[in-house]
Amino acid sequence: MSFVTRFAPSPTGPLHLGHAYSAWIAHDMARTHGGRFLLRFEDTDLERSKPEYIAQIIEDLTWLGVTWDEDPTFQSQSLDVYNQSLESLISRDLTYPCRCSRKEIAAALSAPQEGVPHHLYPQICKHRSMSDRQNGDAIRLHMDRACKALGDFNLNFHEMGDINCGIYSIDKNTLMRDVGDIVIGRKDIQTAAYFMASAVDDIRQGITHVVRGVDLFEFTQVQVLLLHLLGHRAPLYHHHKLIRDDAGKRLAKRDDARAISKYRADGYSPSDIKMLVGLV
Repeated sequence: MSFVTRFAPSPTGPLHLGHAYSAWIAHDMARTHGGRFLLRFEDTDLERSKPEYIAQIIEDLTWLGVTWDEDPTFQSQSLDVYNQSLESLISRDLTYPCRCSRKEIAAALSAPQEGVPHHLYPQICKHRSMSDRQNGDAIRLHMDRACKALGDFNLNFHEMGDINCGIYSIDKNTLMRDVGDIVIGRKDIQTAAYFMASAVDDIRQGITHVVRGVDLFEFTQVQVLLLHLLGHRAPLYHHHKLIRDDAGKRLAKRDDARAISKYRADGYSPSDIKMLVGLV
C-alpha cells in the first residue's frame, strides 16, 4: 500500500506547538515510508478563516522544514462536492432539519428528556422531515436510521497509533447512546459540517493514513460511520499524544503564547521547537 497523509489546519488562528508536533509526525511518517504528504486548509468556516492566517501557516511550516508534494488545497473551493455527499444522505432519509439555537438546546438540556443523555442533542427537531427544511436550518444525522442502514455490517477502523493500536469495532448502540444526532450540514452556510467535509476529502485525495491528536480518537468513529454510509472504505488512523501547557491543558489557537510565530520572533530555531515538543 502506498502511504499518503496530510496536515489539515483550519486557518482561524496561528499555529502553536501542538500543530508543529502533528505536522512533523505526519510529514516524517510520509517521508520514512517513501510516501506523499499533502497540505489541506479546512476553511469552511468562512467567517473566521483569514488569508493572513493561511499565509502565516505556510510561512511557519516552511520554517519548520515541512514540505508538501502538491499545491495546498482549500475546502472552500469544493463546497459543491461536500453538498453532493450531504444530499446523498438526505435522499436516503437519514437526516432531518434542525432550527434550534444554542440557547434553546442549552435550555432543553437543563431539563433533559427521559431516556436522553444530558450531553446529547435533546431531539427537539427529530420529528421534522426534510420537506420542512427552511433557510437557516442545520442538517442532523438521524443516528437511529443511520445505524439501521448499516444492517449487520461490522463497523470498525484500524488504529496504528503509538497510544492506541489494533482494530476498533464501533458499537451502533454506543453511537446512538453516546454520540447522538450530530450536525452534518451547517446552518450558517448551506454546506456539510467540517468533519464530514474532512472525511470526504480524505477519500478524494487518496489519503491512506490519517495522522492527528488522540483528542480526536472518539471523533474518528463518526467519520468512519459517515464514510461507510457514503460507500467508502476508511483510511488507517494514527492518533498521537497531545502537547500540553504547564498546567496540563491541551493547547488551543487562543493560546498565542505558544504560537510558532512568537517563538520565531524570540529567536528560537526549528531544533529548539523540536526539543520543546519532545521530538529530540
